[in-house]
Amino acid sequence: MPRAPTPPLSVAPMMQRTDRHHRMLMRLLTRHTLLYTEMVTTGALVHGEPDRHLGFSPEEGPLALQLGGDDPVALADCVRMAEDRGFDEVNLNVGCPSDRVQSGNFGVCLMGQPAVVARAVVAMRAATSLPVTVKHRIGFDDHDRYEDMLEFVDVVADAGCDRFTVHARKAWLKGLSPKENRNVPPLRYADVRRLKAERPHLPIEINGGVKTLDEVEEHLGHLDAVMIGRAAWDHPVRFARADSRFFGAADPGHGLREIVAAMAAWAERWMSMAPGNRLGPVARPMLNLFAGQPGARQWRRVISERAFRDGADPSVFEAAWQAMVERGGAPVLAAR
Repeated sequence: MPRAPTPPLSVAPMMQRTDRHHRMLMRLLTRHTLLYTEMVTTGALVHGEPDRHLGFSPEEGPLALQLGGDDPVALADCVRMAEDRGFDEVNLNVGCPSDRVQSGNFGVCLMGQPAVVARAVVAMRAATSLPVTVKHRIGFDDHDRYEDMLEFVDVVADAGCDRFTVHARKAWLKGLSPKENRNVPPLRYADVRRLKAERPHLPIEINGGVKTLDEVEEHLGHLDAVMIGRAAWDHPVRFARADSRFFGAADPGHGLREIVAAMAAWAERWMSMAPGNRLGPVARPMLNLFAGQPGARQWRRVISERAFRDGADPSVFEAAWQAMVERGGAPVLAAR
């Protein structure tokens, strides 16, 4: 049995996207959607700087740590670190197609080695009481039949995996970049739904191409959960009604003006934590906050021109707000 209920909605782990600043922004829009770290390799934690990679603020939770690796001992060590620091879940990356993960024997190439993944899951579960989940693809290269995926899931399920998050595209390890692997291979939602139909006892979450809350609702008619990736970066305000629609809870209810003020306060707090902390990383996930709104171009222009300079301070956000309002009027919080 899974160690915890499956949250119906999550934001995908995305490299150079889902850092603590993006997570702070998302928490002003949704309190209950499961958020993820960027992928962190076991080597970066066991032999690197765990405090730097595992730092987060309590208000970011519920929060899952995504790990990359194939060594059961190292993964177990990392899981212990995660539990000690207060993470809510640990996820193993079996979906990334980059050259870096292939050379390290983790990511999507592990779909061809289900026994290796199973040993990793066993070790991770033995090291923690947290849910241990796996994010994977439909398949990779010529190893992309539905039956191949089913075999992988069955082996890893027997090891005790608490949830399978399936990116509904295969990956091409040769010939496509990681960016192209997020767009070029066609989506195969039917295979993910078939997996749930044939393994109804397993918690199955779908990922890939989902952009709106209406699409989330449609998928939830067939599956246990939905993970949104790039749309959470490109259109974060679409999550403003997620809590009431999918978690039976009140939405945070912050207006866009309040969100800007709250992020300015977070920026001030962040910049006071260490001498090298600058405004730019906080500003970056805010560039798309007003996507599609009148005046959004002025907002982005001011942020882009001022927030990444040496010495920039949180007053940049107020200047960007004023430039946007002068051009297009006060924006309206609308989510689909």
